[in-house]
This record gives sequence, C-alpha cells and structure tokens, in this order.
Amino acid sequence: MRPAPAATKLSDLDYSVLQQCMHCGMCLPTCPTYDATKLERHSPRGRISLMRAIADGDLGATAEFGKEMYFCLGCLACETACPAGVDYANLFEVARSEVERAGVMKHPKRNAIRAFTLRGLFMHPRALRIVGRLLWIYQVSGLQWAFRALRLTALLPRDFRELEPITPAVRAKFSDALIARTESPPKEKKYRVALLTGCVQDLVLSEINRDTADVLLANGCEVFTPREQPCCGSLHGHNGEVGMAKDLARRLIDLVEPATCDAIISNAGGCGSHLRHYDRLLADDPTYRNAAAEWSRKLKDVHEFLVEIGFRAPAAGAGVAKVTYHESCHLSHGQGIVRQPRQILRSIPGLELVELPESQWCCGSAGIYNITQPEMAAKLQDRKMGHIADTGAPVVATANPGCHLQIENGAKDRGLSVRVLHPVSLLAAAYRAERAAH
Repeated sequence: MRPAPAATKLSDLDYSVLQQCMHCGMCLPTCPTYDATKLERHSPRGRISLMRAIADGDLGATAEFGKEMYFCLGCLACETACPAGVDYANLFEVARSEVERAGVMKHPKRNAIRAFTLRGLFMHPRALRIVGRLLWIYQVSGLQWAFRALRLTALLPRDFRELEPITPAVRAKFSDALIARTESPPKEKKYRVALLTGCVQDLVLSEINRDTADVLLANGCEVFTPREQPCCGSLHGHNGEVGMAKDLARRLIDLVEPATCDAIISNAGGCGSHLRHYDRLLADDPTYRNAAAEWSRKLKDVHEFLVEIGFRAPAAGAGVAKVTYHESCHLSHGQGIVRQPRQILRSIPGLELVELPESQWCCGSAGIYNITQPEMAAKLQDRKMGHIADTGAPVVATANPGCHLQIENGAKDRGLSVRVLHPVSLLAAAYRAERAAH
C-alpha cells in the first residue's frame, strides 16, 4: 500500500481544484511565458502538473519548482481561456505559499528583501509613508538629479543600479491630505461608499484617488475614506505570505466595517482582484468569517459600480481627443471587468477610443514581476509599447498602478510622447470642465 503523501500546502488543498485541469491546451496561446519560451513547464497546464505531483507525493517542493512558480506572471489570462473554469489564481497562491513553507528559495539576500518589504514596509502604513516622504524630499530637493548627473548610480549594487531609473515620482500630498474622511455629494445622497486608496497608489498616484472620490460624489455618493489604510495584502497573498495577507484583511475590514456601506470601492485592478476574495481568505476565521463574506459581496471595482448605478455622462470633454486602453490583467482576467471602463471612456464627449491590439496581454509589471524577473518583464513591456505606438494615441488609459508605472517607464525609455491616465481621471476631468463652463 502506497504511503500517504507528506503534508504540504498543495496536499491540504481541495483535490478537485487540482483535477479541474483537462490539459486541453486552450491556455497555451494566452500565456505570455509559454508564448516566449514554448516550454511546457512555463505554461499553466505544465505548472498545474507540477503542483499535482507535489500534492500526490510524487515530487517534493524544490528550488526549481520555486523558480517556476515565481516565473509565472500570475496574469490569469489562462483563467479567461479555460473551458473547465480552473481556479488558477487559487492554485498559484497556494503553490507559492508551499514554496515559502518548504523554504527551498531561502537566501540571505532574498530573506532580507522580503523582511524589509513584505514584513516591514507593507505591513506598517506609517513606515511606508515615512519612506515615501523621504524619497519625495530626495526627488524634489535636487539630490536625485545630482546623484544621476554625477553618475553616482554606478556605485550602487547591480540590482539597485538597475532599479534606480524606474523609481516612481512620489507625490507631494498623499490621499489622506487630498480627501477628507467623509465627503458628501453636492446634491441628493443616494449611496454611502468606502473608498480604498491602496499603498503604492497612495504615495505615487494619489491624484487618482482624489479623482475617484470626485466622480463618486458627482454621482450621488457619500464617500468615506478611512485614514492610514494598510496594504490590501495582495502583495503578500501573491508571494506566499498568506498569514500576513489575512492580518491585513482583518485590519481593513475593521477600518471599513462593511455593514455600514452600500459598496466598497477599489480603483486598482490588482488590488481589487485580491480584495474580492476576503471571504475565501478568512473562511476559517470564526471572528471575521461573516464580515469577510459581507466585504466580498460589497467590493466593487469603480468602473463596475459606476455602470451599475447608471453614472451620469458628462456634458463636456476631458481635453483629450484620442485615447487607447490597456487592460490590467487582474481587472480583465481576475475580475471580468472589460466592458465598463470602455463604457466610461466612450461617454466622454469628443473622446475617440482607439482599441489597443492585444489590450489584455500583460505589460510585464505583474505586481513586482518587473523587479524579480526584469528580462521577461522587459520583453513584455517592449511588446506592449510597440502596440501603443501603433495606435498613435497620445493618451493610454489603464486602471492599475503597476501597469501605469510600467507604461510610463516604457514611454520614457523609448522617447514616446504618451501620457498615462486612469479612465476615472478622464471622467473627473470632464466633470470639472462641465462645472467650469457653467
């Protein structure tokens, strides 16, 4: 009689989830890493075969398995293509948590980086804001310019030297300084919503959160924005730190209190995809289980919510004539939000929406993938920027901070005169122009 397999995160998983994959191959043309390498192990079904072998006890988690799981973008294009409805997002996160449990990728440098970022900055919003403020001072004081002009970047370790050019510009004001805790609509109040401001977006794209609040106010929403919001936990969930992801979910639920809102609004595709699954994340927590279920019922992407409530089309334009739209992987594949951002863009007078070839193909950002897998990320960025250039559009709309920064950096590297804006920012600009005209 064959002995039972050793306990792993994958063997603890409901086995039917692993059995869903029929190995039909429909996912292969949609997978960026398989498309680039044509290697079966770099495909969704190849990775699922490895996961199943570990669950069955035929293989143990190894460093090679860990490298393969972290080579996956987690873009979830395979889920959209899959006729069997394989829950790859769940498998992907469990597989990475098994890599971390087994410790097969432990290395002093990797451990230090994860301790500083995942266990440090992204668990403590005040610490993240302090680092953000210091970086802002470094940027606006001229120190960054001098550092680069004197070519002192050459003194940095290789990894930091390669990352320095893509350091995002930190905003002078973070979300809490731009948005009051509670803001009321100018006319009739129809809904009460909680606005999630994110962590990275709070520091480097806080104006998007202000624009989101303005659009919600213009559509009859009272906007409640909790102070000092922590990270949603998507970085932790996607990088094998499920315990930390659970802790952050509990903290956000306590800040928002789902029962007091008609909707909980996310305006970032990657965050929203994770936020929707707090019910599954906290299903075994008797204290938070019910609140997490309520949270997941009320979590709405901002485009989705606006279309559901019948948002008001603006009477003025946004000062932009031509826009193309790049779809965040986790907005389109993870949340199924495809039609609504286009509906919002097409509602703006004078704005022509030019469809982007391969609009759902990953840009290479994928959370921190452009940091951990720079070579593959650069290939995907090149492919994306080529399609953007072909549209001739001076503005790219996208709804995820990672995609936003990846496309901005791609445009800068290639000398493309392209602005990157959130669809809701364009709608907010149209509403403002409307008010100015009156």
